[in-house]
Amino acid sequence: MNSLIVAAVLDLLIGDPYYFPHPVKLMGRIIGIEERIARKLTRSKGGLKLAGFIIVILNVFLAYFIPYTILKVLLPYKIAYNLLNIYLMYTCIAARCLDVEAMKVYNGIEEGLEEGRKRLSYIVGRDTTNLTFEEIIRADVETVAENTSDGVIAPLFYMMLLGAPGGLAYKMTNTMDSMLGYKNEKYIDYGYFPAKTDDLFNFLPARLTGILMILSSAFKFDIKKGFQMMVRDRKNHKSPNCAYPEGAVAGLLNIQLGGNNYYFGKMVEKPTIGDKTISIDKSHIRDTVEIMYRSEFLFLFLYTLIKIFYNS
Repeated sequence: MNSLIVAAVLDLLIGDPYYFPHPVKLMGRIIGIEERIARKLTRSKGGLKLAGFIIVILNVFLAYFIPYTILKVLLPYKIAYNLLNIYLMYTCIAARCLDVEAMKVYNGIEEGLEEGRKRLSYIVGRDTTNLTFEEIIRADVETVAENTSDGVIAPLFYMMLLGAPGGLAYKMTNTMDSMLGYKNEKYIDYGYFPAKTDDLFNFLPARLTGILMILSSAFKFDIKKGFQMMVRDRKNHKSPNCAYPEGAVAGLLNIQLGGNNYYFGKMVEKPTIGDKTISIDKSHIRDTVEIMYRSEFLFLFLYTLIKIFYNS
């Protein structure tokens, strides 16, 4: 069986146990150390922006070529090669983890408003202190929709093209953006190139994700509205990419996403995505998780068909 399929099945079965060694955790530590060094060396805007550019080049290079070299050395040793290759691919996929974290918010809402806010705060950057039930649900749905691209389809896309090293290079880019890509005073300069690089890496996967969401939702959700909202509202986000999966989900479920939010105590004005045909409720969290899995399965199915055709 293809290593990527095995890795995807492993992710579905065991997810991302907290105790398990994970390359992304190491990436996070490296990025943190680099930031401390950069801020000791310079405090100027230009210096911080240059430092951000340097770490992007360095980290993406290391994230790709270290696993590439190790796998190349192990190539004659088939069992060791396959085990490591599958493990590295498995660590790049986050479908089960996304499902679990989203449903923690779902269950938290059932326990009460404060518990819902608390559990949501673990997975979003926005201020959850004063969110209503509807706003908590909306944030959870947006997180699953956006991360269907970032955590599932994009790493699969790069692994299909470049193997495990491609997936890890993407994860490094995405991790740098999640840690540094904020448009606040602290990170506006240092995080400039990490954020722009992540936008570039996600350009194709985000649009592919929206298409997969729509195609895989046939006979279950409103695919016509999904396509309409994805196209109409594709620019209704500060990110050039996020509105594609969010727009698709909004249309498929006939709900409205987006709108203003507080980040680090500041109101950030954001346009809405989709039409409020029906009011959002917690069932839409389950629906969005289902759309995520449908998109992943369709992508893997199409990949398998292409591999069979190519090898025949």
